Amino acid sequence: QVPLVESGGGLVQAGGSLRLSCAASGRTFSYYTMAWFRQAPGKEREFVAVISRNGGSTDYADSVKGRFTISRDNAKNTVYLQMNSMKPDDTAVYYCAAARTSGGSRWYTRPGAYDYWGQGTQVTVSS
Repeated sequence: QVPLVESGGGLVQAGGSLRLSCAASGRTFSYYTMAWFRQAPGKEREFVAVISRNGGSTDYADSVKGRFTISRDNAKNTVYLQMNSMKPDDTAVYYCAAARTSGGSRWYTRPGAYDYWGQGTQVTVSS
């Protein structure tokens, strides 16, 4: 088990910034690829960003590329999502997720590839 707890969500104006955090319990955090997903009302959960186990590799959804940055601190068992130049379309519940194994092209974009999920944190961007 890898309990995940997100924090840092809230209300922000368009053009503003927020930083999400996801804290994990246990001593195996560095074994997991970590990602952020989001889900807006009436829409499917969608991939936002992913970071490799050692933090050396990242990837982003086209919709957030250049605006969002994912990072991790394995010593603190925490993954972050820095969100800048935010838009109303970024409004959603944001979830962090952990995957122990990997496989297939762009496997990390599929919610079903992840073993553990946080409870989510609401992000609302006003226009």
